[in-house]
Amino acid sequence: MKKWRLWLQMDISQILKRKQKKLTLNKQVKLIQLMSSLLSSGFHLGEVVDFLARSHLTDREFVEKMQTGLASGESLAGILESLHFSKNVVTQVALVDFHGNLTQTLELIENNLRQSLTVKKKLVSVATYPVILVLFLVAIMFGLKNYLLPQLDSRGNIATTIINHLPSIFLVGTASIIIVTFLVSWAFKRNSALKNYRLLVRIPFVQSFIRLYMTAYFAREWGNLMAQAVELRQILEIMSEQKSRIFCELGEKMGNELNSGKSFYDTVKHTHIFMPELSLIIEYGEIKDKLGTELTVYAQECWEQFFEKINRTMQWIQPLVFVFVALMIVLLYVAMLLPIYSNMGTMIK
Repeated sequence: MKKWRLWLQMDISQILKRKQKKLTLNKQVKLIQLMSSLLSSGFHLGEVVDFLARSHLTDREFVEKMQTGLASGESLAGILESLHFSKNVVTQVALVDFHGNLTQTLELIENNLRQSLTVKKKLVSVATYPVILVLFLVAIMFGLKNYLLPQLDSRGNIATTIINHLPSIFLVGTASIIIVTFLVSWAFKRNSALKNYRLLVRIPFVQSFIRLYMTAYFAREWGNLMAQAVELRQILEIMSEQKSRIFCELGEKMGNELNSGKSFYDTVKHTHIFMPELSLIIEYGEIKDKLGTELTVYAQECWEQFFEKINRTMQWIQPLVFVFVALMIVLLYVAMLLPIYSNMGTMIK
């Protein structure tokens, strides 16, 4: 209640001031690409920001934020956080301070953001036409329900009954989805991130995506840190200090379990949010003393599998929507033609 009172007491100018402009995903990809190229060419961070200011390749507002952050002594991770990059990206960059692979990290971030942008564009292109068709059909059904069907003798016609109720079902269904989405989002924010991910991996369709993403994300960061001879307990301490909720919570949990005598292999195995192979790689990698390299290679494979799986799933969306649209069109024809044929039969008799 206190938060609501403070919000209501704010004037419009304060609300607008708080709503800061964000970098679009496309601009994030472009910025990371530029920074990666310049840093790999020997530029330091200050020279990169000066170049962006002179070249006008990035919006002035964001360059000014970078200059302000640089002047106040912020790290690259802090600067990216001020530009509203995701917490996962900020965490990946923050870990560079410990493993030192900045160029490689930025290349991975660029690739992942580019893949996300491709998926987003594909989803929009795949969904736009079917959604327009569905909305058009719903409008036709409203017209049939209110103007045509009342004039026809449609008693006992199942298709007509469905058409009569479908607009209401569509509106109630849409409202229900919005409400459920809001409630789930609210509940997820209140729960711990680890509990949320454990819940998600129980959902049949979603679990493989979550496991692949989490495995790729953590295996890559663990691999980088271990390759630089950072000790496991220090890695877990580093994790518990990061911005990402899941990274922080998992670092604290695994640290407590290690202190209680559990091995890293057992801890990962019983976390239940990773691919089963990850714990096996950790077990055998510790024996051969090449765990850092093996985790990095495995993480790359998981990233590839993750985006391949997303692309395969995207290919099913449009056909499924078109099947739904086709069924609705058949229902429309049945709803219109059956009463007409029924009336014609009555007239002939």
